[in-house]
Amino acid sequence: MQLHLIRHPRPAVAPGICYGQTDLGLAECPATVAERLRPLLPETFALHTSPLARARLLAEALGTPREDERLKEIHFGDWEGRNFADIGSAIDDWAADPLGFRAPGGESPREMAARVLAWLEEVTGAGNGEHGLVVVAHGGPLRAIAGHLLGMPPERWIGLDFGCGQVTRIDVERWGVVLKWFNR
Repeated sequence: MQLHLIRHPRPAVAPGICYGQTDLGLAECPATVAERLRPLLPETFALHTSPLARARLLAEALGTPREDERLKEIHFGDWEGRNFADIGSAIDDWAADPLGFRAPGGESPREMAARVLAWLEEVTGAGNGEHGLVVVAHGGPLRAIAGHLLGMPPERWIGLDFGCGQVTRIDVERWGVVLKWFNR
């Protein structure tokens, strides 16, 4: 199966703002991004997306997606919409436990990964994506999917830096997984 992981186009948000599951508009036209990405995708594919507008609008420009709440970005709780500079020393707590830390009222990266990987197991276990599976989502969920499939330890997933409006291809075969290309 060819798995194409697409991060949403660049959101319309000021630098330094924590936005996780905050539903934002886009700074790039989703139709323009879709036209650029379309030649990189298989001829036929199952299309899945986060319901957040920044992912959903691009997915709709690519076809008729299935939305799933589990593909949303991590929920930063009380940090949503705040400037990281205003959060202060709490950022140090996150750095001390990058997988287990949970912002007040939010979820931890480990919890986000669990819901995303449950989605992946359900979708790939159902035989979907026989020709191709295209996922339009966010950096956190895409890191979890790619890192898991590539056999990376979770603490290394943060190094998978998915670019906005870019696609990564991973081929999943019976014998293993191949990263074909990253951020095109």
